[in-house]
Amino acid sequence: MNADLSPRSRIVADRLAEAGVPGQIVVLPDAASTAALAAAALGVDVGAIANSLVFWSDGEPLLVMTSGSHRVDTDALAARIGRQSIVRATPDQVREATGQAIGGVAPTGHPAQLTTIVDEHLAAYPELWAAAGTPHTVFPLSFDELVRITGGAVTKVD
Repeated sequence: MNADLSPRSRIVADRLAEAGVPGQIVVLPDAASTAALAAAALGVDVGAIANSLVFWSDGEPLLVMTSGSHRVDTDALAARIGRQSIVRATPDQVREATGQAIGGVAPTGHPAQLTTIVDEHLAAYPELWAAAGTPHTVFPLSFDELVRITGGAVTKVD
Protein backbone atom coordinates (compact mmCIF):
# COMPACT_ATOMS: atom_id res chain seq x y z
CA MET A 1 0.00 0.00 0.00
CA ASN A 2 1.32 3.41 -0.94
CA ALA A 3 1.81 5.41 2.27
CA ASP A 4 1.39 8.62 0.27
CA LEU A 5 -2.28 7.90 -0.48
CA SER A 6 -4.95 10.13 1.00
CA PRO A 7 -7.61 8.50 3.19
CA ARG A 8 -10.09 8.70 0.24
CA SER A 9 -7.66 6.93 -2.10
CA ARG A 10 -6.88 4.29 0.54
CA ILE A 11 -10.59 3.43 0.63
CA VAL A 12 -10.57 3.07 -3.16
CA ALA A 13 -7.40 0.92 -3.00
CA ASP A 14 -9.06 -1.34 -0.42
CA ARG A 15 -12.19 -1.78 -2.58
CA LEU A 16 -10.04 -2.55 -5.64
CA ALA A 17 -8.04 -5.15 -3.71
CA GLU A 18 -11.26 -6.74 -2.40
CA ALA A 19 -12.57 -6.90 -5.99
CA GLY A 20 -9.35 -8.45 -7.29
CA VAL A 21 -8.47 -5.51 -9.54
CA PRO A 22 -4.66 -5.66 -9.84
CA GLY A 23 -4.03 -2.07 -10.99
CA GLN A 24 -2.12 0.08 -8.52
CA ILE A 25 -3.09 3.65 -7.71
CA VAL A 26 -0.76 6.21 -9.26
CA VAL A 27 -0.24 9.56 -7.55
CA LEU A 28 0.13 12.31 -10.15
CA PRO A 29 2.30 15.37 -9.43
CA ASP A 30 -0.39 17.73 -10.71
CA ALA A 31 -4.16 17.51 -10.37
CA ALA A 32 -5.88 15.76 -13.26
CA SER A 33 -9.41 16.91 -12.58
CA THR A 34 -10.51 16.60 -16.23
CA ALA A 35 -10.22 13.76 -18.72
CA ALA A 36 -7.94 15.86 -20.92
CA LEU A 37 -5.56 16.61 -18.03
CA ALA A 38 -5.52 12.96 -16.94
CA ALA A 39 -4.85 11.74 -20.48
CA ALA A 40 -2.00 14.23 -20.92
CA ALA A 41 -0.44 13.25 -17.58
CA LEU A 42 -0.63 9.54 -18.43
CA GLY A 43 0.24 9.79 -22.13
CA VAL A 44 -2.94 7.99 -23.21
CA ASP A 45 -5.82 8.76 -25.54
CA VAL A 46 -8.48 10.89 -23.83
CA GLY A 47 -11.04 8.23 -24.78
CA ALA A 48 -9.30 5.75 -22.43
CA ILE A 49 -10.12 7.92 -19.43
CA ALA A 50 -13.13 6.50 -17.60
CA ASN A 51 -14.62 9.79 -16.47
CA SER A 52 -16.82 9.52 -13.35
CA LEU A 53 -19.76 11.90 -13.62
CA VAL A 54 -22.39 12.12 -10.91
CA PHE A 55 -25.88 13.16 -11.87
CA TRP A 56 -29.14 13.49 -9.94
CA SER A 57 -31.91 11.41 -11.44
CA ASP A 58 -35.42 10.87 -10.14
CA GLY A 59 -34.41 11.72 -6.57
CA GLU A 60 -31.19 9.68 -6.39
CA PRO A 61 -27.56 9.88 -7.48
CA LEU A 62 -26.61 8.28 -10.79
CA LEU A 63 -22.96 7.57 -11.60
CA VAL A 64 -22.13 7.65 -15.30
CA MET A 65 -18.74 6.26 -16.27
CA THR A 66 -18.14 7.81 -19.65
CA SER A 67 -15.25 7.85 -22.08
CA GLY A 68 -13.27 11.07 -21.77
CA SER A 69 -13.93 11.67 -25.45
CA HIS A 70 -17.73 11.65 -25.08
CA ARG A 71 -20.30 13.96 -23.60
CA VAL A 72 -23.37 12.58 -21.89
CA ASP A 73 -26.64 13.41 -23.64
CA THR A 74 -28.78 13.50 -20.50
CA ASP A 75 -32.11 13.64 -22.33
CA ALA A 76 -31.27 10.67 -24.57
CA LEU A 77 -29.82 8.70 -21.65
CA ALA A 78 -32.89 9.38 -19.48
CA ALA A 79 -35.12 8.04 -22.27
CA ARG A 80 -32.85 5.01 -22.78
CA ILE A 81 -32.87 3.99 -19.11
CA GLY A 82 -36.47 4.96 -18.29
CA ARG A 83 -35.78 7.99 -16.09
CA GLN A 84 -37.80 11.19 -15.91
CA SER A 85 -34.73 13.42 -15.82
CA ILE A 86 -30.98 13.44 -15.39
CA VAL A 87 -29.27 16.63 -14.25
CA ARG A 88 -25.76 17.37 -13.00
CA ALA A 89 -25.41 16.82 -9.27
CA THR A 90 -24.27 19.74 -7.16
CA PRO A 91 -20.82 19.54 -5.54
CA ASP A 92 -22.53 18.83 -2.20
CA GLN A 93 -24.63 16.04 -3.73
CA VAL A 94 -21.49 14.52 -5.31
CA ARG A 95 -19.61 14.54 -1.99
CA GLU A 96 -22.61 13.14 -0.10
CA ALA A 97 -23.16 10.32 -2.63
CA THR A 98 -19.52 9.36 -3.15
CA GLY A 99 -17.51 10.73 -0.23
CA GLN A 100 -15.26 12.23 -2.91
CA ALA A 101 -14.90 15.65 -4.54
CA ILE A 102 -15.67 16.50 -8.16
CA GLY A 103 -12.55 15.89 -10.25
CA GLY A 104 -11.51 12.86 -8.23
CA VAL A 105 -14.60 10.65 -8.09
CA ALA A 106 -13.65 7.00 -8.38
CA PRO A 107 -15.92 4.27 -9.74
CA THR A 108 -15.80 2.57 -6.32
CA GLY A 109 -15.19 3.33 -2.65
CA HIS A 110 -18.46 5.16 -2.04
CA PRO A 111 -20.46 5.01 1.21
CA ALA A 112 -23.17 3.01 -0.62
CA GLN A 113 -23.46 1.32 -4.02
CA LEU A 114 -24.56 3.80 -6.69
CA THR A 115 -26.73 3.03 -9.68
CA THR A 116 -24.16 3.16 -12.46
CA ILE A 117 -24.16 3.45 -16.24
CA VAL A 118 -20.98 2.51 -18.13
CA ASP A 119 -20.41 4.10 -21.54
CA GLU A 120 -20.25 1.38 -24.20
CA HIS A 121 -17.50 3.32 -25.99
CA LEU A 122 -15.06 2.48 -23.17
CA ALA A 123 -15.04 -1.15 -24.39
CA ALA A 124 -12.85 -0.08 -27.34
CA TYR A 125 -9.84 0.44 -25.04
CA PRO A 126 -7.78 -2.48 -23.65
CA GLU A 127 -6.74 -0.35 -20.67
CA LEU A 128 -8.77 2.36 -18.99
CA TRP A 129 -7.75 4.88 -16.35
CA ALA A 130 -10.12 6.14 -13.65
CA ALA A 131 -9.85 8.59 -10.77
CA ALA A 132 -8.98 7.06 -7.41
CA GLY A 133 -10.74 9.35 -4.95
CA THR A 134 -8.82 12.61 -5.47
CA PRO A 135 -7.84 14.77 -8.47
CA HIS A 136 -4.22 13.60 -7.96
CA THR A 137 -4.83 9.84 -8.05
CA VAL A 138 -5.73 7.43 -10.86
CA PHE A 139 -5.61 3.70 -11.49
CA PRO A 140 -5.70 1.37 -14.51
CA LEU A 141 -8.34 -1.28 -15.13
CA SER A 142 -10.05 -3.12 -17.96
CA PHE A 143 -13.55 -2.47 -19.27
CA ASP A 144 -14.76 -5.76 -17.79
CA GLU A 145 -13.27 -4.85 -14.40
CA LEU A 146 -15.01 -1.45 -14.54
CA VAL A 147 -18.37 -3.04 -15.25
CA ARG A 148 -17.83 -5.62 -12.51
CA ILE A 149 -16.74 -3.24 -9.73
CA THR A 150 -19.53 -0.77 -10.43
CA GLY A 151 -22.27 -3.30 -11.18
CA GLY A 152 -22.96 -0.91 -14.04
CA ALA A 153 -25.27 -1.26 -17.00
CA VAL A 154 -23.43 -0.87 -20.31
CA THR A 155 -25.27 1.72 -22.38
CA LYS A 156 -24.73 4.34 -25.04
CA VAL A 157 -24.46 7.71 -23.25
CA ASP A 158 -24.00 10.19 -26.10
